[in-house]
Amino acid sequence: MIQFLRRKLVDPILGLLRQGLAPRELALCLALGTGIGLFPVLGISTPLLAVIALVQRLNLAAIQLVNYLIYPLQLLLIIPFVRLGEALTGAARQPLTIEAGLELLADGVWNAVVTLWDAIVHATLGWLVVGPIGIYLLYRLLVPMLARAARSLKPGTDTTS
Repeated sequence: MIQFLRRKLVDPILGLLRQGLAPRELALCLALGTGIGLFPVLGISTPLLAVIALVQRLNLAAIQLVNYLIYPLQLLLIIPFVRLGEALTGAARQPLTIEAGLELLADGVWNAVVTLWDAIVHATLGWLVVGPIGIYLLYRLLVPMLARAARSLKPGTDTTS
């Protein structure tokens, strides 16, 4: 797993820093790709992140790389986001499982949307409470880490200190 993450995430990130991408811009790409990649409505994050990257002139490859790598976590967090949204609205708990949701999707996206509308609204509300804060905190955490990594990649920089 460590080799997979190094090959698929760390090495490409270091490659972007070597190419001259500013640590703040890369941190923003990674934070947005992670946070919006966890948005609990399937099929929304990829086009939304593409639009954000193009409008804000962010690195599309970096933002989508993280979005795709975070996908399994997105699936795992859908139900917790639904539960948070239910708690925030005082709604009764809906009987949900990932397996049942995927079976609904197999019958067609529109059928799944109609059947799961309340769950989609609750999940979105849950994400709206947690997502923006998570994006901000991740960005603040990544900026100094990436700045330090960028300095260590410069030729002639002593990496032992």
